[in-house]
Amino acid sequence: MCRLFETICIENGQPLHLGWHEERMLKSGFRMQDAGCEPGAGLRVPGTRLELMLRVPENMQKGTVRCNIIYEKDIIEVTFRHYVKYPVRSLKLVNADTIDYHLKYCDRKALEALVAMREECDEIIIVKDGLITDSSISNLIFYDGSRWYTPANPLLEGTCRSRLLAEGKVLKREIRPGDLDQYQGCKLINAMREPDEEEVIRVFHR
Repeated sequence: MCRLFETICIENGQPLHLGWHEERMLKSGFRMQDAGCEPGAGLRVPGTRLELMLRVPENMQKGTVRCNIIYEKDIIEVTFRHYVKYPVRSLKLVNADTIDYHLKYCDRKALEALVAMREECDEIIIVKDGLITDSSISNLIFYDGSRWYTPANPLLEGTCRSRLLAEGKVLKREIRPGDLDQYQGCKLINAMREPDEEEVIRVFHR
C-alpha cells in the first residue's frame, strides 16, 4: 500500500472535524486498532479513536496548527507545525486527463509537475476529461450569484467538501472550462481553508 497522509486543522489545541478525517482514513484502508467500528459506521460522534490517539504538543496549543498524519495500514508519523496560509488570487487552467489522485497520496510528483505550469498565476485548476476538478491543494466551490457549487468529479473527495455537501451548503455540478463565465468566482476549500474565511478568486487563465 502506498503511503497516504491526512491533514487536520488544530485551533488553540483543539483538533477540528475528526470524525470526517477518521472516516476517510478508514475508507482508505487504515487499520484503527481497537476501533470497534467499520468505515462509515458511527464515526461522527465525540470520543473517536483518532481523538484519543492525537496528542497536541504543549508548544502547539495556541493559534492555528497543521497536523499531518502519515499512514499505511497503521500510523507511521504524526507532525505538527504552525500554519501560515498563502494567498491565492489567480488560477491557471491545466489539462491532465491521466492523473489519478483519488487517495491522499504522500507522493505528489504528478501534482507538482502540473503546478510548475501555472506561469504567473498563484495556483492551478486541474481539468480532467474536459471537466473542472480541483486545485493542486484543495477542492473548489463556485458561486453563481445565489448558490455555491462544487465540481461533481473531483480528483480527491476532501473532508471539507464532504461536510459542506452533507450540510447542504454546496451542491454538486459538472463544471466545464466553458462554464466559468457563469460564475462570479470560486474559493479553495480544504481542512485548513474554511469557506467563510476564504476570499473569492475571480481571475482564471486558460
